[in-house]
Amino acid sequence: MSTPFPFTALVGQDDLRLALLLNAVSPAVGGVLVRGEKGTAKSTAVRALSALLPEVSVVPGCRFSCDPVKPDAQCPDGPHEPGAGVGRPARMVELPVGASEDRLVGALDIERALSEGVKAFEPGLLADAHRGILYVDEVNLLHDHLVDLLLDAAAMGASYVEREGVSVRHASKFLLVGTMNPEEGELRPQLLDRFGLTVEVAASREPDQRVEVVRRRLAYDDDPAGFSARWADEESAVRARIVAARKLLPSVLLGDGALRQIAATCAAFEVDGMRADIVMARTAVALAAWAGRTEVLAEDVRQAALLALPHRRRRNPFDAPGLDEDKLDETLEEFGGGSEEEDPDPDPDGPGGGGGQPPSEDGPQADDSGARPEAGEDGGEPQASGGGSGEQQPARASEPFRTKVLSVPGLGEGAAGRRSRARTEHGRTTGARRPRGALTKLHLAATVQAAAPHQRARGRSGRGLVVRRDDLRQATREGREGNLVLFVVDASGSMAARQRMSAVKGAVLSLLLDAYQRRDKVGLVTFRGSAAEVALPPTSSVDAAAVRLESLPTGGRTPLAAGLLRAHEVLRVERLRDPARRALVVVVTDGRATGGPEPVALASRAARLFAADGVASVVVDCESGPVRLGLAGQLAGELGGTAVTLDELRADSIAGLVRDVQGTSRRAA
Repeated sequence: MSTPFPFTALVGQDDLRLALLLNAVSPAVGGVLVRGEKGTAKSTAVRALSALLPEVSVVPGCRFSCDPVKPDAQCPDGPHEPGAGVGRPARMVELPVGASEDRLVGALDIERALSEGVKAFEPGLLADAHRGILYVDEVNLLHDHLVDLLLDAAAMGASYVEREGVSVRHASKFLLVGTMNPEEGELRPQLLDRFGLTVEVAASREPDQRVEVVRRRLAYDDDPAGFSARWADEESAVRARIVAARKLLPSVLLGDGALRQIAATCAAFEVDGMRADIVMARTAVALAAWAGRTEVLAEDVRQAALLALPHRRRRNPFDAPGLDEDKLDETLEEFGGGSEEEDPDPDPDGPGGGGGQPPSEDGPQADDSGARPEAGEDGGEPQASGGGSGEQQPARASEPFRTKVLSVPGLGEGAAGRRSRARTEHGRTTGARRPRGALTKLHLAATVQAAAPHQRARGRSGRGLVVRRDDLRQATREGREGNLVLFVVDASGSMAARQRMSAVKGAVLSLLLDAYQRRDKVGLVTFRGSAAEVALPPTSSVDAAAVRLESLPTGGRTPLAAGLLRAHEVLRVERLRDPARRALVVVVTDGRATGGPEPVALASRAARLFAADGVASVVVDCESGPVRLGLAGQLAGELGGTAVTLDELRADSIAGLVRDVQGTSRRAA
């Protein structure tokens, strides 16, 4: 077993360390979501925490780590009589991004359950993590149904496995820690809310602190055991402090004044529901216990708000997490009766609290502003002509709206999502087939039908059905998949009129919001002047696409062919990386093509490449004015897709509903 990096040897990242320690003191806080750029010690800190957790006592031979003092009455390995247990270190169980549902919750032997009535259950990771840490690296890349199962178990403290009427339940209480890089996509707001605390981490810009990080990491890599031994005393001190805080926790008083501050703060920041109030209360109590106090103070409430509210105050997917600390201080002062201290530092000893962590004079601070690049002013500029070469300042996007559903026709097998029809592990049952590998979703009727003709030959004599492996049938299900939505946006002079470009950006932003909700990957190709560029390679971060769109400059000629060819190349490369994910190309243009020899003919030939490959496409027609040439409609015909106007794109439009994008779908092999 490898030696983990010592928790107390971490440099900086005070908020991260404090959030992890508070959950170690009080798992009821609800876990931690760690957001930050790559290379910021997110995983290192989580793995280091497991070594600090006190040893747990378990029932000998129990696969579900039951507490011998109070064993689980419904434990599948039970019943257990209360008695002496055996001690073992607290576990840290890591959930891989590509794990199956059975690996997470456990699996039932369906064949034995049907033929013998025996609940033969193989525990999963939720059982292994009971009374320890469950760590999910890159939690934003985890399939939605796994995240739902995970968070349900975390909320209920138990895991349920249901297979065609056969049910197994076992206790599963753990400290849930997830890490993610926002550049790779966000969690849905309702899932964000299920994490108790969130922390933004970033690498320090202070040279001395960065030097110390490198020095300690090199020393650890050269001699992990020796490096850890040098920090053993500090580790023991923090471990003892966790134990002491746990014992003190039931004695901490959460007074009416602190409760009023908590409620007022949550109301002031307009968070949804009551979970934020409860998490803040538990966090404030844990902070008081960690500081060795039996009373919650205003400084505890303030620190609890900074940890529990940033991810809950997002009003739409493109709002960056963060908290206005001036507003927080004003709220606490208004409802605190003037009892706040001038310096609201929650713990003068720092999160290491006697653990030997050197003080950090300038720890890394996450940028909570979330400000997008500033767009140009809305007025005072002449409109650009169709053939102009000047570049206009970026126009602001108009208000987004709910769009109609654009989907890829046919039946895919891509990643789980909410856009197009697909064969999935979850959804409505459409048929049955022989299982390929392990059986995961039993089709009971088809299994009984396959086994019934052979009962006499198999010598059936009792009430039970004699079932063989060859009789089992896997349910085939149809659900929804996420697609790659590739935006090809015309940023030429013919689109540069400010009011018009503002409407275009608003439409694309609306489609991006739709892509966020449907769990798509998105990419952005723009063309203007004499060339096209990939403004954003395909990514799960819809936020990044919104930022690039906001700062998109306009002006110049319309190299439509270059934009289409660049988009075609992006799809070719992405098809090699992820062949199962089907693409939907959304071309936003008025259909004009200028610049270079025979621009219209070149654009037509480029468009036919998409039709030949069977790529689903839609053209958002941005042409305006009393005289319309219908060029966007012609382009849609060459692409093998369909055209919609900006007005028709709205879900509440009276125009015909766009259900499926016309064109031949490319099915995954």
